[in-house]
Amino acid sequence: MSTVMLTSDVLWGWRPAVVSMGVFALTYGCILTEKFNRAVVALLGAGLMVMMGVLHQTEAFAALDLNTIGLLTGMMVIVSIMQETGVFQYMAIWSAQRVQADPWGVMLMQAVITALFSALLDNVTTVLLITPIVLLLARELQQNATPYLLSMIFASNIGGAATLIGDPPNIMIGSAARLGFNDFLWHVGPAALLVFALLLLVLYGLWGRKLHASPAARATVMAMDARAAICDVRLLKQSSAVLGLVMLGFALAGSLHLEPATLAMFGAALLLLLRTHGLSSESQSHYVDRVFGQVEWVTIFFFIGLFVVVAGVEKTGWLSLLAHEILALTAGDPLASTMAILWVSAIASALVDNIPFVATMIPVVQDMLPSLDAQQGTTLWWALSLGACLGGNGSLMGASANLVVAGFAERAGQPLRFVPFLLLAFPLMLASIAVSAGYLWWRYF
Repeated sequence: MSTVMLTSDVLWGWRPAVVSMGVFALTYGCILTEKFNRAVVALLGAGLMVMMGVLHQTEAFAALDLNTIGLLTGMMVIVSIMQETGVFQYMAIWSAQRVQADPWGVMLMQAVITALFSALLDNVTTVLLITPIVLLLARELQQNATPYLLSMIFASNIGGAATLIGDPPNIMIGSAARLGFNDFLWHVGPAALLVFALLLLVLYGLWGRKLHASPAARATVMAMDARAAICDVRLLKQSSAVLGLVMLGFALAGSLHLEPATLAMFGAALLLLLRTHGLSSESQSHYVDRVFGQVEWVTIFFFIGLFVVVAGVEKTGWLSLLAHEILALTAGDPLASTMAILWVSAIASALVDNIPFVATMIPVVQDMLPSLDAQQGTTLWWALSLGACLGGNGSLMGASANLVVAGFAERAGQPLRFVPFLLLAFPLMLASIAVSAGYLWWRYF
């Protein structure tokens, strides 16, 4: 049985285990209140772990997962440049016109596009780019935007679950477990497809047969010029080519012996070079400054602080103790352990943001691995991925993408309320986890 570290070698002679858990609880408590910026709170928590003596500075720096940070930053730069082309707006309008501006068809197409882009880029960036267009289409069709926004939230988290880069929890899991793009696509992708099919059935049952628009409203959408949304064809070709190369690199990362962060950062640098080629030195500097300014630094620094806080809790033995308790409750049975990770991750991720939860659970799973064989151990990672990503659909607080869409809805005068969202989303999330449980059982056990 693992025990927590109780030796008195921290500031004022306090026990390391008590200090680490106190800092951890205080950090998470402040994050949950949403009264403080989460990046600031995480960095303060990290600082306390070091200054109180739980971690040495070298241990804190070693805890930083540069693969996760580099992959996130590189993809943010690529998407920031790509959005200048207007391709996301084009896809939204084009897809609506392909279904003759039928309200149910529009919802279906927006869900498909959101899921697809969430898998290829990341779900937070996807909803940032597509939500304003969805609000515009709903307004032109004289529809309540809420069903469309809800379908976007659900699709973004499901699509994000399918790949390594689709959702930050997957990036963290992939980096910690040395799992690549193809691994997630092959093992988690099919489950995401099944859950997405379930989502479409639920959406049709809830709203599909009830959505109707007047001929005049549909004509307004059909009259939109989708091509006018493409404002830089040359940049579109460049960014598409670079994104394609990066995706190819992800697929071949194992044979290339390169980390995803290396590929993403190289792709970002290459696209910046192509975009600024021919500009004056001053113009290049201004452009690069602007692109770097659009990187979600709050998210990046949130990760940095979180890695250190979790490292402090891990060092003092709390997470190892939790892993042993889970194994004891499941009697070490691989199937029971997998299902425990899946369901606990889903319910916890519905109640708190799935990023800090996954940061906490990664060391727990790592401590469970020695008790299982290689294939059974890997299955725990898929359970954590599916539970965390799909669990994010359970409430407005469950994932960052949910809060982004809620912010747009608030500004548009159609706010998404916590309780109504929970009453609809939580049962849907439980159904999606049930599908995932069946998938994991059928495929691996």
